[in-house]
Amino acid sequence: MYEWYPLILVGAIIGLFSLVFYIAYLTIRNQKESIGFERSMKDAEIIKRLLKYIKPHIFSLLTVLVVMLFSIAYDILSPMIIGQIEKIIKNDFPMRSLLTLVAVYASILIVSLICTYIQAILLQKVGQKILSKLREDLFIHIESLSQAQLNEIPVGKLVTRVTNDTNAISMMFTNVLVNLVKNSFVIIGVLAAMMALNYLLTLMVLCFVPFIVLFTVVFRKFSRKAYRKVKDGTTDINTFLSENLSGMKIIQIFNREKEKKAEFDKKNLALGKAKREQIFVFGIFRPLVYMLYISSVLCLLYLGGRGYIKDFRFLGQVIDSGTVVAFYMYISKFFNPIQSLAEQFNWLQSALASAEKIFTIFDLIPTVQDAPDAIELPEIKGDIEFKHVWFSYIPNEWVLKDVSFKVKAGQMAAFVGSTGSGKTTILSLICRNYDIQKGEILIDGIDIRTVRIASLRGRLGQMLQDVFLFSGTIRSNILLRKEGISDDEIMEACRYVNAHHFIEKLPYGLDEEVRERGNNFSAGQRQLLSFARTIIHHPAVMILDEATANIDTETEVLIQESLERMASIGTMLIVAHRLSTIQHADCIFMLSHGKIIEQGTHEELLMKKGRYYELYKLQYSKNDTKFYKV
Repeated sequence: MYEWYPLILVGAIIGLFSLVFYIAYLTIRNQKESIGFERSMKDAEIIKRLLKYIKPHIFSLLTVLVVMLFSIAYDILSPMIIGQIEKIIKNDFPMRSLLTLVAVYASILIVSLICTYIQAILLQKVGQKILSKLREDLFIHIESLSQAQLNEIPVGKLVTRVTNDTNAISMMFTNVLVNLVKNSFVIIGVLAAMMALNYLLTLMVLCFVPFIVLFTVVFRKFSRKAYRKVKDGTTDINTFLSENLSGMKIIQIFNREKEKKAEFDKKNLALGKAKREQIFVFGIFRPLVYMLYISSVLCLLYLGGRGYIKDFRFLGQVIDSGTVVAFYMYISKFFNPIQSLAEQFNWLQSALASAEKIFTIFDLIPTVQDAPDAIELPEIKGDIEFKHVWFSYIPNEWVLKDVSFKVKAGQMAAFVGSTGSGKTTILSLICRNYDIQKGEILIDGIDIRTVRIASLRGRLGQMLQDVFLFSGTIRSNILLRKEGISDDEIMEACRYVNAHHFIEKLPYGLDEEVRERGNNFSAGQRQLLSFARTIIHHPAVMILDEATANIDTETEVLIQESLERMASIGTMLIVAHRLSTIQHADCIFMLSHGKIIEQGTHEELLMKKGRYYELYKLQYSKNDTKFYKV
């Protein structure tokens, strides 16, 4: 009986670890939400949605599968060949047989290496194609989201989804999934070879499998939590950097460097802690699997050694030295894939966590989108009409209340009023950045909700207060990649809006570099470039939102001249606080608390001596007959 004590001791140690892990599993099973296990998607659902990106490359993947079968031949056949070599060496040592076995071994190894190389190349090509398609689809979907939705999502979060998270999914396609399949084949092939060699020793090895399953199940729970924390921490860091690097000037002006550093340190430490938890979880699991491997080797050596030395028959089957050597190698090749599966499972959890976050973005249904039967907007004259329009950003908190007005084609209409009165909202609604809750908005008598959004915006030209210029050149920012426009046409547009004065003084003219956000140009120069960018696309309706705000007097004179010229192009809608900008408008609408309280020309509104007249007096100098130019 004492001969079995070593095996009993090994079993007792493994059983103790299993009990501890089982208790840990029972403890966390009912606490998923409290410790961060909540998932809005199941793994099967995520994988199913990812499969659509695999289908176009199914032939390449099947080729990889065939090549893989040849590459794993080495793992399955090499122990058997080594076992045969051991028998030859032990007995009469025939050199021809030895050389034949060595040649077979070398041939299998070479074929395996070549197949592994081909497999890696094919996978990388397929993986990069899948990654490019996923990123393209994600970016296109983000472009389709409404202004309200984009305002709710931090920029850093979207950047993380398009970059970090797609990279994790790429790793799954190029490495994780194929290695999961490969390791599964290796395990099955090794088990089959072991069964053919000695099925009773194989059963001894299989006694360790239930413990591997238990450890893997528990590890899966903790690794999911760890990876979610890492992903959330990475998103927080990217969001913080995106916002604060953009606002660094303000941070420096108000001497908030230390405070912002403290905020960054807090987020950085949280991410570091999450990564340490992830490493800790994996650092426990892999040694446990290794412990099972060592335990199985000890049992093999103990039983095999006794059988070989004493001519022992284990449950009726002979155990010789060749069997022991072959089984020693097979056990290594059986547990190595399992340990690799643990590592691949880590990557798989990372990829699934990333995929879930990506699909969360994909699942955002654009709140403003084309109707199923949306039409192309034909060439328009530019008649604009609001009919009893109600709109709110937050339910039941109305920004516009039963607003109705009409602007005829070719007219200049201006909207004035205090901050929050609804001026900018009116312009945003015309462009369908948001959809109204009640009423109608008509262009040339056509409800804009029945028109394709791209077609509608193609007829409109928007010039905003905060001009956004992209990195590139002046030419690329004016054209925005529109083809077929010559430099002469570009300069003609620039002259039309008085932008040529500063462009012609630049060393490279239209090819002058534009740095990020156009920070190497003044606010007035950026505004003039936005005018040229709008004019060159020949809009039927031009929309200006505070286009003369925050600019110097000299530049304002240029912009005023530009506006007078642009007024002859088509319908113009202007929001301005400076009444000097809109005193020649055909119609001025005075708004207050989401309602139009006055409307008429500049002179008509002054005659009424109402709210517009009060605003006029605030901007008018008693000692001069001109408006202040700040």
